[in-house]
This record gives sequence, structure tokens and C-alpha cells, in this order.
Amino acid sequence: VQLQASGGGLVQAGGSLRLSCAASGTDFSMNGMGWYRQAPGKQRELVATIISGGSTNYADSVKGRFTISRGNAKNTVYLQMNSLKPEDTAVYYCSAMHLRVYWGQGTLVTVSS
Repeated sequence: VQLQASGGGLVQAGGSLRLSCAASGTDFSMNGMGWYRQAPGKQRELVATIISGGSTNYADSVKGRFTISRGNAKNTVYLQMNSLKPEDTAVYYCSAMHLRVYWGQGTLVTVSS
């Protein structure tokens, strides 16, 4: 299974970005997909997850600003990020879960003040 994430970039504080991720190399539908992030010098942390039934979970720091959603295509997930803050700067990793956790390569999000 390969996960391809895209959509990162440089944005000013208060701006928006949309991350996309698609899983390939499997016929299975992932039970859940999500986004994690790792800022310089910090541990990787959960941003948001969504399971096959549609239930979502968000880190407190992004609630009300970020929205995770599944795409119409199988095994795709999006992260709409609004009202971005400099502290959102990190490498964002896509993850997918089916019997085990799979990770994408990461996409860099930089929010300037």
C-alpha cells in the first residue's frame, strides 16, 4: 500500500490549504484514514482521523478550523485547513488503517506570521 499526499505549501497566517491523500496498491477499503503532523523538534501528533462509518476525531488545537473528509474515490482523504496559524507549521503525514497502519511520505505546511 502506498499513500501519496499533496497540497502542502507556504501560506500566510489566517489563510487556508487543502491536503489530499490517496492510497493505492490495495483492493481493500481502509477502515480509517487520518492526518498526523510533526513540527521541528517535536513528536508526531494526531491532527484528525475519520473511520469508515464517517466518525471523525480532531486534536483540540485544530477543532473548528480543520475538517477531515473522505473522497468519493476509494481510499482518499482530505484535510481542509482554515484560519491557519504559525504553530500549524509542520510536516503533515497521511495515514491509513487496515489490519495495520500505513504512512505516506509527508507534505510540508509552512504558515508565516
